[in-house]
Amino acid sequence: MTDGEGLGGRPGRGAATRRTGWVLALALVLLVVSAAVALAVGPADVTPLDIVASARHHVLDGLHALTGGAWPTTVPPTPLTTIQEAIVWQGRAPRLVSAAGVGAGLAIAGAVMQALLRNPLADPYLLGLSAGASLGAVAVLVLGVALLLPVAAFAGSLLALAATLALAGAVSRGRLTPGRTVLAGVAVAQGCAAITSFVIFTSVQGDSYREVLGWLLGTLGGTTWTSAAIAWGALAVVGSVLLASGRTLDAFAFGDTAARALGVDVTRTRWLLLGATALLTGALVSVSGAIGFVGLVVPHAVRTVVGGRHVRVLPLSLCAGAMVLLWADTAARVVIEPRELPVGILTAAIGAPVFALLLARRGRGEAG
Repeated sequence: MTDGEGLGGRPGRGAATRRTGWVLALALVLLVVSAAVALAVGPADVTPLDIVASARHHVLDGLHALTGGAWPTTVPPTPLTTIQEAIVWQGRAPRLVSAAGVGAGLAIAGAVMQALLRNPLADPYLLGLSAGASLGAVAVLVLGVALLLPVAAFAGSLLALAATLALAGAVSRGRLTPGRTVLAGVAVAQGCAAITSFVIFTSVQGDSYREVLGWLLGTLGGTTWTSAAIAWGALAVVGSVLLASGRTLDAFAFGDTAARALGVDVTRTRWLLLGATALLTGALVSVSGAIGFVGLVVPHAVRTVVGGRHVRVLPLSLCAGAMVLLWADTAARVVIEPRELPVGILTAAIGAPVFALLLARRGRGEAG
């Protein structure tokens, strides 16, 4: 038996790892190409090649300045006009980078929660984290202290997670079960949504009503390079912890007893990783508002390509989530021009039938 062939002629671990490497490399290339194309989509009349030439100009110009003019000795001019430069690099680029960061973070948060709770329906949106973060964010927006929005979103996300786990533990007599945890999350999410609606109904007036409503539906309009820094900063710090947990999550797939037998401190690890997903979700929701279905659908789609091992699922979910939200936001800003559609509406409209299709395929597979 070779490294590339397992028992019964099935691909072995080495072949699967190589296949995952190729798929991941292809996903990264598609992500870069998607970014160049998405930056060109819109009324500014620029092409992807113009975007690439402009990016090359800025990179070489930066190196020219850093080296005091020693290298490169000449910098090719940008093909974009001053207005096009502003539209692309100050308007579209931070929005695109923010979308990619939020999509990547939501996808790996969903994959981690599904593994920890052993429930394919678990994701930050369903377990109340997004609703709690929205409640915290709307509260500070209403109070006029938007600078505290990331902190409030994180605090709301963490409190919602604590409430979900406390409720699930209470109805399960101290023992968390996946099904009751999801039901507790639905209850907490609905409670947070009701309080949020009450706060909006009694406190928001005038044009701010449209702003808050758009944020609740999930939107990346108005994001800046600061927003992109928050999303990618959270992804770098917290996401790296989640990405490194692949082998531990594989142990959880066999149940708590099996995980303990493999040397995993189940309770401590579960709380640590759930707290990390709450932190990541709070940071992402503070950037984009509540965006559903990305954390639910993307991990399922990735598993159909690379199987269920989380050392493969997590990095590919990161790339796939970034690409999905990047294109969803691009469609949201052009589909009903000159108005913009909240991207959360598009992700729900696309995610619902895709999730139904994945469930149907899984059902046929189990029946076969």
